[in-house]
Amino acid sequence: MNDELENYRRQFETINRDAHLLLDGLVDAQLVWRPKVESWSITDCLNHLVVTGRVSLTHIRSAVVEARSKNQFSNGFPWRSVLGNLLIRLMDAPPKLKFKAPQVYAPVLNLTAPEIVNNFFLLQDEMVLELYEAEGLNLARVKVGNPFSKWLKLSLGQEFAFTAAHERRHLWQAWRVRENATFPCRSSPPNKSLDASGGGVFSS
Repeated sequence: MNDELENYRRQFETINRDAHLLLDGLVDAQLVWRPKVESWSITDCLNHLVVTGRVSLTHIRSAVVEARSKNQFSNGFPWRSVLGNLLIRLMDAPPKLKFKAPQVYAPVLNLTAPEIVNNFFLLQDEMVLELYEAEGLNLARVKVGNPFSKWLKLSLGQEFAFTAAHERRHLWQAWRVRENATFPCRSSPPNKSLDASGGGVFSS
């Protein structure tokens, strides 16, 4: 694995460790607790990351397959979109700007906390596997499709970086929930059921 891909692998490894620390010792009632009705719980944050991550992974896989069919292998092409790099910086934690997530990226309803947690860590494993699939490709020239914009396409390398930044952003948000002064003890009931509508959001 080249240096850039190894850097992304380490980022996802760090995210994985941070998520395990975040969830350590928590029970379902704590995972689904929301500080406010319009806020997200810890599992809402992870749920959102799974939804967005699945979309990103689908586009990454398509880009990798197409790039290999076109022999778009690394040839030292270094340039990357300045706008893409800016978006990555703005997306990272702690949040510099707040956005409302598009409804299509809202947490999936009617999932249990264990299902959401399992889906999140499964996504991390699949994202790392895709890094290995990208080995040898030109990470700057291969472009990844964007479901919301035909004109804005991140490079393959930027898409991995953006995904990692987005995950750090929402893990940061989830940590703020756990550190909330009114966060329930293990025996307290949640203030909002997991399968209720997520309504408002903290940030996308």
